[in-house]
Amino acid sequence: MSDNSIPSIIAGPMLRHVDEKVITIWLVTKDDTPIHAQLFDENDAAIGIDEKKTEVLSLCLGKHCFIRLVRMVPSQTLSLNAQYAYNMNLEDDQGKLTSLNQLLPDIFYEYEKNLSFALKKDLTNVVHGSCRKAHFSKGSDALPQLDKLLKKCDQGTTPEDYPDLLLLTGDQVYVDDVAGPMLHAINQVIDLLGLHHESFTDSIIEHSSELADHKFSFYDREKLFPEVDENDDLTKAFFKGARKPVFTSVNAHNHLIALNEVIALYLLSWSSRLWPLVKETKQGLNETLTAQYNAEAKSIELFCSSLDAVERALAHVPTYMIFDDHDVTDDWNLTRGWEEQVYGNAFSKRMVGNALCGYFLCQGLGNPYTAMKPLVKKAQAVFTHDGLNKQDAFIDTLLEFDKWHYQLNTSPPVHVLDTRTQRWRSESNKNKPSGLMDWEGLCELQQNIIGKKSVIMVSAAPVYGVKFIETIQRVFTAFGGALIVDAENWMAHRGTASVMLNIFRHIKTPPLFIILSGDVHYSFVYDISLRFRRNSPKILQFTCSGMHNEFPDKLLTWFERLNRWLYGHRSPLNWLTKRRNMSVKQRKPQGSERDVINACSIGVLQLEQDGTEKACKVIRADGSQVVFKPSA
Repeated sequence: MSDNSIPSIIAGPMLRHVDEKVITIWLVTKDDTPIHAQLFDENDAAIGIDEKKTEVLSLCLGKHCFIRLVRMVPSQTLSLNAQYAYNMNLEDDQGKLTSLNQLLPDIFYEYEKNLSFALKKDLTNVVHGSCRKAHFSKGSDALPQLDKLLKKCDQGTTPEDYPDLLLLTGDQVYVDDVAGPMLHAINQVIDLLGLHHESFTDSIIEHSSELADHKFSFYDREKLFPEVDENDDLTKAFFKGARKPVFTSVNAHNHLIALNEVIALYLLSWSSRLWPLVKETKQGLNETLTAQYNAEAKSIELFCSSLDAVERALAHVPTYMIFDDHDVTDDWNLTRGWEEQVYGNAFSKRMVGNALCGYFLCQGLGNPYTAMKPLVKKAQAVFTHDGLNKQDAFIDTLLEFDKWHYQLNTSPPVHVLDTRTQRWRSESNKNKPSGLMDWEGLCELQQNIIGKKSVIMVSAAPVYGVKFIETIQRVFTAFGGALIVDAENWMAHRGTASVMLNIFRHIKTPPLFIILSGDVHYSFVYDISLRFRRNSPKILQFTCSGMHNEFPDKLLTWFERLNRWLYGHRSPLNWLTKRRNMSVKQRKPQGSERDVINACSIGVLQLEQDGTEKACKVIRADGSQVVFKPSA
């Protein structure tokens, strides 16, 4: 295939962190071409750019793949709570400039000369979501609903309806669960863009170029993974033997391995522009796998049909991201024993490191930049035109990095937690679940929020989960089966649970406390207060999950029913839980007989000017909206 068929801009532009001093834009280009950024006010009048301070980072991931980060610094401090717009020109070898309007006319809304966005200090409309699995077969992707919301605003809706920002709270991609057609497309993109290959040690395969045609490459990849000994009876019962793959996902059949695979997955998940170049159908599968492949192909086709809307929306709304497990691998750092097994083997460590590297390049880079500077400096020496240099050393740096969390200086301020790498590990038993955050991380969180009037805290997993499900996880954990039931909740570790609940009970905790979360594949809202306290903080937890994933519906129906019977608001069983000193009331979704919404959705948190909650609602993939009304 000719290099000329590759689009100049492969993915993006994606608007990322913005404030009054910097506008951050992420994109992927075919060439290492100069980029000239432009900024405009709401009337499309040009605003000066400080060329000396403006940065255009370029990292080479392959012959025709350059990840770019444009950090545009205006020559004047921008006004907050105002509308702005941006544009860019790409310069070719002859010095000719081509604008986004020419290259990507479809990412502009009607009557729009430049790409508009809101620079908000006082948050009134926050969109959030998690869990976007490309080949989910029972529903459409909900993220394109953000595009429809923006179109309504473009048609003259009041400014309050315009989204302030988008928070993606985990599992933006599923590195450990890839459909056959997606994997086949990934292999073609690797060849098309000339993405860098790598060598492996402690592995059946020696080089990533072997993966595409390996006999285990499709639906059999777990046979390439290291294996570990498991001696406990419960694990044997579920895995039918004394040995199992070191990665515990039940969908690890197409788990990605090489960094070039991970990068290709991101490009295919966020951009429509490479899909027309993916033509061939995978050959050589048996009858059963062919049927599975064809079924997955229909799901992928539906997913791709709305990618243009995703591109347009992400070009207009400031977007912030944080990882959860599937961005890297299922059960990532769930127990100390898991960590010892995975990081003790060079091949499995490389797999985790490659996925974390993909997160850094395609997600983390666009978050507030200060903490990322040390990583960026090292990355420039790793990703070069000549290939990957000192890859293992860079992976070690990423695994040791402890600043993935960040804060937004908005009102209310937003505190995004890292619940994956700051684990509170069990010292008594390596197979007990680790706490989602360690003591040091929780102390830092408490110091950052003490004395504030209100705060929004983003946690990938809900702090207050469905209690019956947490009880099941606790039972399995008691028998050493934490990995079997994904026992990843805030209450699973005594130390973490105690410190987090004490933060809420602290006398200087913000009186208005909002928790945004995802992970669980269904959506619900809780109102929480402290028992026996006159001046209890008002705690609201809004869980929205997933954008393109759902919980098995029949199973969830029973879990809901049993949770209502056993752990209702007035149930005495609540006194046996760690949150016994808290009153947890579940909001009823308007127009629904259920306690939760089990549908592909994005969440919208609307706030009053003083930071108090105005409304919590989800927008389902079909465009219908459900409001969670406060409990009586």
